[in-house]
Amino acid sequence: MSTTGLPASALDALGELLEAVSGERMTATVATLADGPFAGRRVGTAGGAAARAWLAQHLDDLGAAVTFEPFTVPHVPEVYTVPTVQWHDGTATRHLAFGRDVAVHLASADQPLVRRGDLAVAGAGDPTGRWLLVPAGMTLFDAYGHAHGALGLLLGRGVDADGWQYTMLAGPNPGPLPILTLDTDTHAAVGADGWFAANTPIRRLDVPAVNVHARWRAAAAGRPDLLLTAHYDGVGDHPGLRQPAAADNGSGVAVVLEAARVLAAALPDGIGLSVALLDGEEAGALGSAHHAAQLRQAGAAPLVVNVDGAGHLNDAAAVEAGGPAHGLLAALDQAGRHTGLPLAAGPVASDNRRYAAAGLAAVGIGAGMAGYHSPADTADRVETATLTAVARLAAATGWLIGTPSTTVSS
Repeated sequence: MSTTGLPASALDALGELLEAVSGERMTATVATLADGPFAGRRVGTAGGAAARAWLAQHLDDLGAAVTFEPFTVPHVPEVYTVPTVQWHDGTATRHLAFGRDVAVHLASADQPLVRRGDLAVAGAGDPTGRWLLVPAGMTLFDAYGHAHGALGLLLGRGVDADGWQYTMLAGPNPGPLPILTLDTDTHAAVGADGWFAANTPIRRLDVPAVNVHARWRAAAAGRPDLLLTAHYDGVGDHPGLRQPAAADNGSGVAVVLEAARVLAAALPDGIGLSVALLDGEEAGALGSAHHAAQLRQAGAAPLVVNVDGAGHLNDAAAVEAGGPAHGLLAALDQAGRHTGLPLAAGPVASDNRRYAAAGLAAVGIGAGMAGYHSPADTADRVETATLTAVARLAAATGWLIGTPSTTVSS
């Protein structure tokens, strides 16, 4: 039974709106965005540009006025070829598998040539000409202090349930040495005996990025202006490794597109509706930072609903509110009670924080993802039921913002 307190006629209208949400449409969107031609959608790549063109056409087909906003993302890390990594334990030589046994640390120097040397433990013995195992608990800063003349550093790192080391684009600047991360079992097995040979082919690039903006209608004076946002970029494919970025964040993009589709036909006149599909989130949420600054400079104050991860709902969807979001959060809570989706306060470390930091009312919604930043983030692991639940939540929130019986202001 509804607890929104809305009149029966409004509840009927809201029910019709929610019935129009199509899980199958969103599942198809996720599958398209996770497909090979888009190559993981890393910012500044051909795959990202192809996804952007597809999304812009999709928004145009939905009747929105589409514009593009370019900006630059500096120092994006790229592993530009598969690293060659071998470990000889004194008896046999083992080739370590990229992405599982070994990965290139973000702080690594670019070293395209394979360097071979004996093994040692950082802080014990002469490091010159050796690969150094960094003990658990030793910081990278402290390891550097023990590494004069070393060939490189080997750090332990956990893997996910699927056995992958996850990929990050935002992190420390490159340091003076090659650095590799070994999965914890391999790191524990590698001892000071034997030799190690590896390269670290990683470079930093300044790349072009583009936000995609779509507007169906502007807000009338004094009326709410709803902005739905999701980042369309992923961490991108590695050489030899597909990283589909289905849940993160093909699922969020699919939800935003579907919520906008149903709201465009149902919101009352005078209620603003727009979408921002953001680039560069994986490199530090730079697309939303760029857009939020533009909005504040223009004196605009939309109500921002950001979706990042709608792939695998457990007990409740996580919600993080920021800025003057009391009214927006109340509408979201009302929408959750009406649609039956439990909500829980929790961290949603995504673009919503950039909008909130700019003084805008913003909420972030996250409903889980499998295979985070790895080849295991595939479209088949994104649940249609979760997509549907989150899209219904976002659509109901937007509809409640626009109803005369709901007062929401930023």
